[in-house]
Amino acid sequence: MRVSEVMTKRVHTVPATLPAWEAWEVMRRRRIHHLVVMEHGDIAGVLSDADAGGPCGGNMRAGTTVGHLMTPHVAGAAPTETVGAAARRMQSLRTECLLVLSRGRLVGIVTLTDLLKVLAEQTPAAAARPPARPPHRMDRAR
Repeated sequence: MRVSEVMTKRVHTVPATLPAWEAWEVMRRRRIHHLVVMEHGDIAGVLSDADAGGPCGGNMRAGTTVGHLMTPHVAGAAPTETVGAAARRMQSLRTECLLVLSRGRLVGIVTLTDLLKVLAEQTPAAAARPPARPPHRMDRAR
C-alpha cells in the first residue's frame, strides 16, 4: 500500500502570521490535529494541536502567532512511498505527520491517525478483541 492511498488530500494551510488562537479554532472546528504553515508561498512548518498547547493551552496561544509555535523542518514523504516506510520514518523521527510532496508541491499529509485507520482495516475483528479472561480460581472451585 502506498502513501497516496491513505494520505489526506485536503490539507489545511495557514499563514505564519495568523494568531495562534485562530489556528486553534480552525483545528477545533474541522476536527484536525495539524495545519501546514505557509510563508511567502513556501512551506514553513506544521502547527500541531500539541504545539498549540492542546485544549488547555489558551494562555500559550494568547498574544502569539502560528509562526512562533509551529514546528519547522517537517519531514516529507513521496506519494509512491510505502505506508510501512512512512510509518518507520515517523517512528524514528518521533513525529505524528509527514507532508506528502510531489515534485516539490504539497499534495497531502499522512498522519498517525491515517496509519491507525489502515491498521484497523487490516486487522480482523476477532484479532482486535482482547482474549477471554480465564476464570478466577475462586470461580473454578464452585
